[in-house]
Amino acid sequence: MVSAKLLAKYGFVSDKYKSVYKEKTEESQEAWEEYLEDNEDKIEEIADIEELEVQKESFATTGFPTPDLPPLRIVHESFSQSIEEAYYWVLKSLQTDFGLPHTKKTMDSFAASEHSAFFGVAAQRLGIQQDKVSQFLASVGKMLKDMFQIVRELRIIDERLELYEESRKGKESADVTLKGIWIDMVEGGAKNPASVYGMAQQLGFAVLPDLFFSTHIGENDDVDEAVDKMEFNDHLKRVLKRKLKSFVTWRKSTEKELTSRRKFTIQYLYQHYNTIKLYMDWVRPYLRNIKKLSVDMNKLDSADIVSAFETSLVEIETIVYKKIKDYNGCVLAHFYYRTKPSMSYQQEGFQRGPLHVGRAEITLRGYSWSNEELKNYIDMRREEDFEILGSLNETINKAMDELGGDVRKYIEEAENRVQNKGNKKEEEKKPQKSTLGNPLEPFVELFKGFKDLFGPLKKVDLNPMKRSKEQFKKELLKDNKKAAVGAIKTPMVKTYENFKKAHGMLAW
Repeated sequence: MVSAKLLAKYGFVSDKYKSVYKEKTEESQEAWEEYLEDNEDKIEEIADIEELEVQKESFATTGFPTPDLPPLRIVHESFSQSIEEAYYWVLKSLQTDFGLPHTKKTMDSFAASEHSAFFGVAAQRLGIQQDKVSQFLASVGKMLKDMFQIVRELRIIDERLELYEESRKGKESADVTLKGIWIDMVEGGAKNPASVYGMAQQLGFAVLPDLFFSTHIGENDDVDEAVDKMEFNDHLKRVLKRKLKSFVTWRKSTEKELTSRRKFTIQYLYQHYNTIKLYMDWVRPYLRNIKKLSVDMNKLDSADIVSAFETSLVEIETIVYKKIKDYNGCVLAHFYYRTKPSMSYQQEGFQRGPLHVGRAEITLRGYSWSNEELKNYIDMRREEDFEILGSLNETINKAMDELGGDVRKYIEEAENRVQNKGNKKEEEKKPQKSTLGNPLEPFVELFKGFKDLFGPLKKVDLNPMKRSKEQFKKELLKDNKKAAVGAIKTPMVKTYENFKKAHGMLAW
């Protein structure tokens, strides 16, 4: 049964709170969810939830939105007829006999007693699906861990490239930092006698480090010209020239190398990200199968199912609807079965399977939903069914948030590169425009002049009916909503009556 909070989250609210829902959702969906959290004690009042007489003089909430038509309920119990027949009879009656062409299945769950053969077969199939999911999720977890390393590497590359850019602009601090990196990484620091520090300590070039760090060589400057201006001995100048030339060459080559490496690493991160998305797409069907094969734990607590009996519970919900302009006339057919699976003998060549016989509760509810309301109801059911997938998506999103905005920035950069390449190819394919111009251009310009002359007259509203345009739209929507209700009233009632007649029940 759907909770009142879930109904309210997806916009199924009582008339009293519809204005609040509209105001909050126009701001954002998050604003509406925050409002529900702040008013959690009023959820039962906010949600538009159906209250039905489930037993004589006993009322309870059903977990469904309040229907526009009174619900019709049939209880059919027969231990000689399969439950499949009742489901397909109702479905085909609504679709074929009464012309409701569109169908959406929103619920399909079951539970079986632990000692039943049905439970054993389902458990075997469930194990196979779970093994596949565990393999995919292990791969996703490993790739998420690798993504942290890739983003960290990109951050280090960006920090280094920022130093190169500032050094080219003449900032002394960036230039000094790069020179320190060059001495430590390329020359080996003071341990190497041939390094800047080693020559200062062991060979008597005491002023060499100061000259090396204080002399800034731009991208287009000449090392020889900068050093020759100094008033020092030629031997010191030759050593300084050698060190500065090596540094400038290293700076230029490593900047080019880091730029190429950054492009490659971003593409690798983008490939990593797409692979995770691909694995998620592969996981979805398996998670859906697991949800279908898993026993509904809520049903195991029902008095209708006993461990020692060969029984099972099946719950199916299907929306059969017809579009009426801005609205959809929807018949929500809900089937609740308590069945006894019996293994029937079949001829050789056919698979031996269970035949479900027992008690069926069929409830038909009528709604006139807009396209948004219909989508919200389907999404609500999916959220209820795929809690595992939702938590998995949330885990991945949290991991992305932990990585910070950098990962999204890098992925967007890679996507823009792919799009730009595609746009360039399209531009190359476009035919060149003729330089001769349009021969009809003088006539076109003439008519444009008439348009400019008489165009302002169109802005004058001479029709008083346009003043009530919004009111007219509201009335039209109300009429469409009534038409949607009218379109499903006869199919619902006649399907209910014909089912009772076809199955030997009292009908008048």
